[in-house]
Amino acid sequence: MIFTGKRILLGVSGGIAAYKAAELARRLISAGARVKVMMTRSAQEFVGPLTFQALTGEKVAAAMFGPGSDPLEHVALGQEVDAIVLAPATANLIGKLAAGIGDDLLTTVMLAATKPVLVCPAMNDQMWHNPVVQENLDRLRARGLHVMEPEAGELACGAVGLGRLPEPEAIVEAGARLVSPQDFMGCRVLVTAGPTYEDFDPVRFLTNRSSGKQGYALARVAWRRGADVCLISGPTALSAPYGVELVAVRSAREMADAVKERFPGTDVLLMAAAVSDYRPSRAEVKKMKRGQEEMQYHLTQNPDILKGLARRKTRQVVVGFAAETHDLEAEARRKVREKNLDLIVANDVNRPDSGFQADTNEVTLIGREGEAERLPLLHKEEVATRILDRVARLVAARWETVSA
Repeated sequence: MIFTGKRILLGVSGGIAAYKAAELARRLISAGARVKVMMTRSAQEFVGPLTFQALTGEKVAAAMFGPGSDPLEHVALGQEVDAIVLAPATANLIGKLAAGIGDDLLTTVMLAATKPVLVCPAMNDQMWHNPVVQENLDRLRARGLHVMEPEAGELACGAVGLGRLPEPEAIVEAGARLVSPQDFMGCRVLVTAGPTYEDFDPVRFLTNRSSGKQGYALARVAWRRGADVCLISGPTALSAPYGVELVAVRSAREMADAVKERFPGTDVLLMAAAVSDYRPSRAEVKKMKRGQEEMQYHLTQNPDILKGLARRKTRQVVVGFAAETHDLEAEARRKVREKNLDLIVANDVNRPDSGFQADTNEVTLIGREGEAERLPLLHKEEVATRILDRVARLVAARWETVSA
């Protein structure tokens, strides 16, 4: 899980979006975090401390003084965690943070905090566009705080515009970047994912069983680790990972064009897509009608995107993926040699718990020299983490060679 072993301090200020903070706390805990909540007095007008205490199993920090308060809590809270998330962050809270005001527990904690901070604004759209609010946010960014953009939509006041608190799953992803190693910072990663559709006619097409889950997991984890990520995806039912540029394509030729355009400016190519090897020689303009008992159709080979790019690579680290039904390692080693790859990820798609559609995968990583690292059955995000561990070492070695 993303936050296993991590402590998160969740600061809740007084806006209607405070009710979403309860769901955010639950999601952080589900992702493995230990969550401590601190609330302003205004926040308690919207959601009671007991709600958060029930969700987190920890007493809510709510006051500087009074029964049960700790005289050193304002120092310890912001220093004994791994990251701080402020959600919702009202215009009032943002202004106080920018001015260095500490007039309650939350703002005083922030003056003494030494850990990464994620600010999640939520307010009326006119308040959001107020120049003073924007200047205050610029000050926070200049001090190293991470600020999420609010979402657009219907607001509590009935207006429609920017100002909605980002959804909890997006905040979890942004928070995950704060607690992840940033070993891909400054690195441009290009990921392909999903199947391609090769049309016979307007309603029929040739494809495969790829769900795109492994490619999307790679894009998500690479972004968490600091990379600038572009995900080129064939048709899937998956949502775009937070922070990642998504380029949607349909056919192998569309994917080839999109990858070739971006490859020269890329540091790492992770070619996880299951690109169709063949396409119909022609696509009918109208739907083909049922009639004759048998039908023959000619197929034309699609270009090998990975092979063509890997032969022209300069500084790039190029990783291929091999979905096999037999002779797994032999086929993977052949592809490493023939396609000039730095690494290949091979998996047996005969298994129901590995490969296409499944949330888990069992893969073997094979390097340029043929060395094999066999991973156990893991969730695809953990597989992505292990792949990127290897890629990070390859990138570091490549950059060291280039700079020497």
